[in-house]
Amino acid sequence: MRGVSLLELLAVIAIVGILMSIGVTSYRNITISYRISGEINGLLGDMQYARAEAIKEGQNVVICVSSSGTDCTANDTNWNQGWIVFVDSAGTGSTGGNAALVLRHQVAFSSNSAGGTSDTMSDGVTSRVSFDREGLALGLLTTMSGAGGALIPLHDPTSNATRTRCLQITNVGNVSVQQPSSTCT
Repeated sequence: MRGVSLLELLAVIAIVGILMSIGVTSYRNITISYRISGEINGLLGDMQYARAEAIKEGQNVVICVSSSGTDCTANDTNWNQGWIVFVDSAGTGSTGGNAALVLRHQVAFSSNSAGGTSDTMSDGVTSRVSFDREGLALGLLTTMSGAGGALIPLHDPTSNATRTRCLQITNVGNVSVQQPSSTCT
């Protein structure tokens, strides 16, 4: 029986190496896309929860960016830093440091990069959404083709459209996720 020559062995190793490099790149892209989808779905779920609680409790419920977990972070639209859902019984848009009002708390997105920062970025136009007892979103800007509402994009640092998800909130309280073809509009 004849064995395998060194040239044949090197050719097979080169082909396997090429296929592995393609597979690893594709796998990384898929895992980043799925992670971003999971994170935006977590925010979507908490938005829907805040709306449902506002209707159930018959009072305003706010979801806002929060790095502390007890109160809103002023003028911060980076939802990747975490958020809280709380009952706004005083109508101030703040918990006043009262952690008992917080219904849910989401910590900052996990770090998956060597630099210790999150791979998921957010550059939304709003730092808070308040739902009234009828489930309507209060005080949102006019941002989407002249219609009232807010848009919160989540993307990786490259802003690659295939790795971008957009959370759209309308003034009537509808919340949905889109995958844009280029940017969130």
